[in-house]
Amino acid sequence: MNVKIDTKEKFTVITPKESDISANMTDELAEQLLSFLTKEIPHIILNMKYVNSMDGEAAEKIALLQQQFYEKNVSFIVCELQNNVETCFEKKELLDVMNVTPTESEAWDILQMEEIEREIMGDFDNETNS
Repeated sequence: MNVKIDTKEKFTVITPKESDISANMTDELAEQLLSFLTKEIPHIILNMKYVNSMDGEAAEKIALLQQQFYEKNVSFIVCELQNNVETCFEKKELLDVMNVTPTESEAWDILQMEEIEREIMGDFDNETNS
């Protein structure tokens, strides 16, 4: 799958350059994204601005992928969903369980808030263990 990768100080923005994403393409995308879990900067913003359609199975795989990142205490935010793609996520009732923002800038904000939350919770955990 053709993607643009833009590495920032605290996260990486992955932007698929495909207008249509199918389930088998999502497998390739998942492989690329999961590799970030082992990197120094594992946090991901998945910018979907070029994706105009996707099938339901692909939507489910992206939601599952996001869950895998959060289980590892790593941020994964999806942004800039086009109307058809957002509808696909809605039909599968996934939007309520996903971290989705309208703009990339808002995704940055969420990611920074999650980073602060992890730091605070880390400090809290250290205090309760002392």
